[in-house]
Amino acid sequence: MLITMIWGATFLAVHHAMTVSGPFFFVGLRFAMAALLLMLITGKHMRGVTWQEVKAGAGIGIAIGIGYGLQTWGLQTISSSKSAFITAMYVPLVPLLQWMFLGKLPGLMSWIGVALAFAGLMLLAGPEGGSLALGPGEIATLISTLAIAGEIILISACAGKVDVKRVTVIQLAVASLFAFCMMAPNGESLPPYSTYLLFSALGLGAASAIIQVTMNWAQRSVSPTRATVIYAGEPVWAGVVGRIAGERLPAVALIGGALIVLGVLVSEFKLRKKAGAVASAAEE
Repeated sequence: MLITMIWGATFLAVHHAMTVSGPFFFVGLRFAMAALLLMLITGKHMRGVTWQEVKAGAGIGIAIGIGYGLQTWGLQTISSSKSAFITAMYVPLVPLLQWMFLGKLPGLMSWIGVALAFAGLMLLAGPEGGSLALGPGEIATLISTLAIAGEIILISACAGKVDVKRVTVIQLAVASLFAFCMMAPNGESLPPYSTYLLFSALGLGAASAIIQVTMNWAQRSVSPTRATVIYAGEPVWAGVVGRIAGERLPAVALIGGALIVLGVLVSEFKLRKKAGAVASAAEE
């Protein structure tokens, strides 16, 4: 719950950083800082790294690079509050991905959650020219949610099987390298030196290190379902921080954001209830 507050606050910081840097360079610099900071803390602990940890860290790192890269690209044209609420769409999308790739049909509550979140997304996009439309920033952020969902699933799959510190360093380093490699396809060049850019990357790097270590550590004992419900608080904090900073979403957009958060909670409700029912049946 604590890292959702930190996570939510990073959206506004990244949004402002886009005034002095390209998106993929900033993501690369941000996660390079995070990896270096964590390396300073772990030190000799990295000597015991295993091949399984390298594979796990690489997979998670690529998912992070894609997700945060597209999300940051979108923040060039949309507000931090809107970006955070759209990002929360990854939760109700997970059951659909499971259906597409694993053949697991979503339950009724999952479909209701998807419907609520989609309705919220349309309202959040805002009426433009008398119709609801998604711009490039919204579309890029929406696509990023697929990679973020993959990150959560991969972290849960590896939890308890690898060393948290070593895997986190690897995934942060891989995310950084991936983002730097994406600069050329995006037509980015190195931005001029800026003290603001340096301190933004350092601060967000520290926040990223804290967030990733906590996620990897906590999800050893917290189920993916419960974790995603907890993470639903992230866009709420981002909205609070954005409003304090002067962002003013229209009333219809706020309703849309609320529907997305509601969709997140509803989509996971049946999974938690089903787990309880199975436990009761086992006791009987």
